[in-house]
Amino acid sequence: MADGKPSTLVLLLLVALHLIAFGFAVAAERRRSTGRVVPEPNEVDVTYCVYKSDIATGYGVGAFLFLLLAEALIMGVTKCLCCGSSLTPGGSRAWAIIYFLSSWLTFLIAETCLMAGAVRNAHHTKYRNSLHIGTFSCETLRKGVFGAGAAFTVFTMILSVLYYLNFTKSRDGVRKTVRGQSNVGMTSFP
Repeated sequence: MADGKPSTLVLLLLVALHLIAFGFAVAAERRRSTGRVVPEPNEVDVTYCVYKSDIATGYGVGAFLFLLLAEALIMGVTKCLCCGSSLTPGGSRAWAIIYFLSSWLTFLIAETCLMAGAVRNAHHTKYRNSLHIGTFSCETLRKGVFGAGAAFTVFTMILSVLYYLNFTKSRDGVRKTVRGQSNVGMTSFP
């Protein structure tokens, strides 16, 4: 971060981790578990659910972990905004704080969607009695939960990049201020 320029490596890693998380979230949405009702062969009026592949749960957990890794990277590089030396007052610091808070909000929403989707997708019902329930379908994850996680992953990526760019601008102002300060001369009183 010399001379107010953000690290290209950090930006590339940040974007790559978010895009991988986005890809996993989209894959999880497309591969959600589906179930079908099958009658029990030896029982009367008893049915059970048969589910297809449960790979969406793994994709959801993968998206969760890559997004968590991306957030850990940006917080580690910037020292979570609150640790380290202070930032130069001004527009860059104000925007850095706004983007910091916004990225955390979207990060928490994305992680909640991804984890809730993974847990709910892994939940499978077994047996149901069709006499008491009537018409029913096997419980599955509602469409769009992983999609919402994917959308908030993109929002988090954009806000994190903007936070990092404004953070480095504001950090550069600290360096210039420190270098440009003159020493206070001490004089003796007569």
